[in-house]
Amino acid sequence: MSAWRPDALLAGFEALELEFPPDYDGAVCATLVRLPAGEARRGAVLYVHGFIDYFFQRHMAERFAAEGYAFYALDLRKHGRSLRPHQHANFCKDIAEYHADITRAIDEIGAPVLLTGHSTGGLVCSLYAHQGERRGELRGLWLNSPFFDWKMPDLKRPQLHAAAALGRFFPFLKNPEGLRPEYGQALLEHWEYDTRLKPVEGFPVYFGWIGAINDAHAKVHRGLQIGCPVLSMHSDEADWVLDWRHIARWSRGLGREVAVLAFPGAVHDLVLSRSEIREEVFTQLFAWAERISG
Repeated sequence: MSAWRPDALLAGFEALELEFPPDYDGAVCATLVRLPAGEARRGAVLYVHGFIDYFFQRHMAERFAAEGYAFYALDLRKHGRSLRPHQHANFCKDIAEYHADITRAIDEIGAPVLLTGHSTGGLVCSLYAHQGERRGELRGLWLNSPFFDWKMPDLKRPQLHAAAALGRFFPFLKNPEGLRPEYGQALLEHWEYDTRLKPVEGFPVYFGWIGAINDAHAKVHRGLQIGCPVLSMHSDEADWVLDWRHIARWSRGLGREVAVLAFPGAVHDLVLSRSEIREEVFTQLFAWAERISG
């Protein structure tokens, strides 16, 4: 049976490996990380990272703890702490593969949980809140620049859809260009993280993953039925990764109770923005969390 151990990446944190049945890549696991704290009078929060990403935002965890939350983060299967040498990094054939990771995490944490997701993690968490096994036990859903559409010129979209179609039959075909490094380089000027787990140039973008994202986007664009309150946040043109207009548009169809807030000048991961923007993000987040808990 797995046990909590000191986290290998962040001093003062603990990690728990969650094992699952093997998939098309072989053995698979997810990793739950927590910040041990005292009484959590406001309950628990579960954070899910983005695509070329893992949990490293110590300051966010400490801020949640200071506000009275028990903080947990999940490195999804094939990401970060959960990535194994035999696996295709950051890959899935269907976003629903991650639902089991979130369910197991909630089993360990105990309900209810405030679920939070950044970028692709925001897409994953939105679909979980819509149809996941324990969706009825979510107190709320906080989305940090959720990935609800591709940021690209219309003339390139046919190429994207062609890649997704090929990915149905050849999932591990990949884009040789990879990701643009500017955003990762900018983050490294101010933040420290393991570039083996979050490379500046990214990991390969597999066509099967593009198909999985296309399918997930289509579900969001048709509208979801998320039962808990939702807070969706975005930047403006300062977000080099996503188009804030897509976030604002598609967030409003997530459920009955959705708030959308803009933070001009913020970077893609809002909590990694400069200090005054970061503080406003946290101020608005915890004010919203207090309202929905009342």
